[in-house]
Amino acid sequence: MIDRRGVIAKRAEDLLPDIPYVRGWMHARRAAGALAEQLTALALDCDFPGLTADVSVRGDGLVRLGTIRPEAAALVAELITTGLVEKVRSEARPQSPTDAACKEPSAA
Repeated sequence: MIDRRGVIAKRAEDLLPDIPYVRGWMHARRAAGALAEQLTALALDCDFPGLTADVSVRGDGLVRLGTIRPEAAALVAELITTGLVEKVRSEARPQSPTDAACKEPSAA
């Protein structure tokens, strides 16, 4: 999906034979749908009217966000940062012992 310069391949304008476009597009469609669900839950769906699934010239799925307001981009960045902070916190918490580790050894 990314070329040697680190640039995402262009979207497919003309489809070529022997490239599995549908597989890539379906992958992008599922990802775009999951993102749309979360944006709707946060009442941000109206800020992403151009959210759609697409496919690259190589058949890789692409999720197009469309043109968004700077405030929407800043809010999404804040949400990502908050999620990452919470992930680090949860990984740093000591894990509770499992039931098996708490059981007393059986007498033989």
